[in-house]
Amino acid sequence: MKYYLHVGDNGTLEGGIMALFKIDGSVVTKIVAKELDLEKYLQRLFEQNLRELLNIVFLAHEYTTSFGGRIDTLGIDRNGSPCIIEYKKNQNDNVINQGLSYLRWLLDHKADFEILCRNKKIDVEIDWDTPRVICIAESYNKFDLDTADILPMNIELLRYCIYGENLLYLEPESYQKVKVATAKIVKKSRDKKAKEMQLQKVYSLDDHLTDIKKEAIDLFQDLRSKILSLDQNIIEEAKAKYIAYKTTTNFVDIVVKQYGVKIFLNVKSGQLNDPQKLARDLTKPKPIGHWGNGDYEIKIKSVENANAVFALIKQSYNLNK
Repeated sequence: MKYYLHVGDNGTLEGGIMALFKIDGSVVTKIVAKELDLEKYLQRLFEQNLRELLNIVFLAHEYTTSFGGRIDTLGIDRNGSPCIIEYKKNQNDNVINQGLSYLRWLLDHKADFEILCRNKKIDVEIDWDTPRVICIAESYNKFDLDTADILPMNIELLRYCIYGENLLYLEPESYQKVKVATAKIVKKSRDKKAKEMQLQKVYSLDDHLTDIKKEAIDLFQDLRSKILSLDQNIIEEAKAKYIAYKTTTNFVDIVVKQYGVKIFLNVKSGQLNDPQKLARDLTKPKPIGHWGNGDYEIKIKSVENANAVFALIKQSYNLNK
């Protein structure tokens, strides 16, 4: 039987490429990273597998804007957030600013996007408060990371590598948002014009925990600490309807309720090992619409089942990391 081993941190190769090895019995062989024609291959690979890779529905390839630019890939996630995906084709591409420019255009042309969704038979309410800009690159330079750090909105930077035996490695770029005063960068105003210029509404944990009973908050905080302990690269992101935990894509979404917490696991129907039957399959007997990603829902009211529920969350993490 063959296994695959990747080595990070001190074992990361020059340029940020992850060292990956194949284990065959007691023999270890290094798998060499491939150089690809990104424009002709990787973009098509992502677009044909967008739901599997990023949990996003594909809408359009090279979508033409009215100012002549073309959005590399346009999609929508299952929560209704418009998704602009840009691929960094060479080291000098200013892909982050390009993505922001397309986002500004899209927010000025919402009707065009809504028509596209109707033509594609997308049955989800569009959430214009939380559009997403996703950049995909083999590596990012210091200027990319500094730009992402200081922006008053969230830009998703994903790093990829393709290895010898048709293996795709995908992970979020690790960077820490710098807490700086952005008043001089983005003028905050209460007038209507300033609100129209807002690119992305920002939510916080407080938005989800205000006026919630202490018992429910304590239960959430217990699960939250367990989830964040899984991996230092896990991203916690407060959305309009839930709190998301993700690496390259969400693996668990949590809604804090007065009675406790509601959890959505990003696991396909039939793939969850749930001996205690704690999770509800939302696809049976017929699909049920819901916020959050995945086919399984768990409701938990006390810490009594917290460890068993966390074991299910960890399954989803392992499937999505």
